Amino acid sequence: MAAGRAGELGAKTTLIEKNPALGVKLLITGGGRCNVTNSAGVKGFIDAFGKNGKFLYQALGVFTNQNLTGFLNSHGVPTRTDPDGKVFPADDKAQSVLSALSSYLRHGKVKVSCGLQAAGILLHKGREIEGVKFLYGGAVRCKKVIIATGGMSYPKTGSTGDGYAWAKQCGHTIVPLRPGLTALESDELFIKELQGLTLRNIIISVLVDGRVLAAEKGDLLFTHFGVSGPQLLVMSGTAVDALKPGGRVELSLNLSPGRTAAEMSRSIQDYFSANGARIFSSYLKAALPGSLAPVFEHRCGIDHARQCASITAPERKKIAELFVDFRIHITRPRPIQEATVTRGGVNLSEIDPRTMESRIVRGLYFCGEVLDLDGITGGYNLQEAFSTGYLAGQSAAAKRSI
Repeated sequence: MAAGRAGELGAKTTLIEKNPALGVKLLITGGGRCNVTNSAGVKGFIDAFGKNGKFLYQALGVFTNQNLTGFLNSHGVPTRTDPDGKVFPADDKAQSVLSALSSYLRHGKVKVSCGLQAAGILLHKGREIEGVKFLYGGAVRCKKVIIATGGMSYPKTGSTGDGYAWAKQCGHTIVPLRPGLTALESDELFIKELQGLTLRNIIISVLVDGRVLAAEKGDLLFTHFGVSGPQLLVMSGTAVDALKPGGRVELSLNLSPGRTAAEMSRSIQDYFSANGARIFSSYLKAALPGSLAPVFEHRCGIDHARQCASITAPERKKIAELFVDFRIHITRPRPIQEATVTRGGVNLSEIDPRTMESRIVRGLYFCGEVLDLDGITGGYNLQEAFSTGYLAGQSAAAKRSI
């Protein structure tokens, strides 16, 4: 998008791509369907990026989500909006989005150099751009460079963090990198027993040292290493940030949303009164998914063969509390290479949000995930990449050589 916009404005532009072909990472977004943006308003986008969201006001104003869908339509790619606000190409094919961007490059007469790996930035007196040097020798001379290398997630697609090293070379500060929108690992012994189980429409809370710092209602998926799921990914940043300084992080699962422990206790008592001769395990099998029932039973510490009528009031209270506050200890996030996005990156205070130009080196621009910007799922991160890329290309085009 950055190269396309610069070329559209008449700048002599070269796009350097280390992969053999363009769009390797784009093609896997959204499971190959490419959730290009979201129908949310500007405030929704700003909120989606948390404390750093305000940095995007200018970029989102210059190239909005409506501008993006209009751009795609103009290149023969109609879009559709799902009820949850996610926007996809109408044919659900990321390849269609890539084709539109490739067409944009051709129209702007952008020179595309695939299979060519940059190794660093050439500077004049440490303050001005002179060009880009290549890994196996040679260089291209220019007065403007846009770094659009992405983060460190999915390194097999080429996102290996190159841009961070170049930014540091130019004097920029890198906010510590960590995984974003990521699954979490647990050391609970029962995790593998629950592998493949999805708990639907429960309330998931992230507790740090016993305090609730985030909560969402949705589905939770158990994996061989821990837990995942859309709502968990959104809250994972809270867990990751707390784990680094050594905080105790737990998930609290309310398996019966809408009920308090007292209400749950009364419901259990009603069942036990009406089914006193039944054994405890039969109640749990009726109330919980099959693989979770024995785990829950173990946590209760009540023999599975006990008759319901024999279970005491304190034991009922414990069962009820487990239903509304089932804890899972979290040990660490999955590796950053598996994360949906990279958190951290080039410090935003060192970038002019009106142009995406470096405040340290003239002629150096940044856009996309290499910046310290990470949003929630739903098309927000791709829109950020397109908007900052468009603004960077437009700003850099002023001197006609990129």
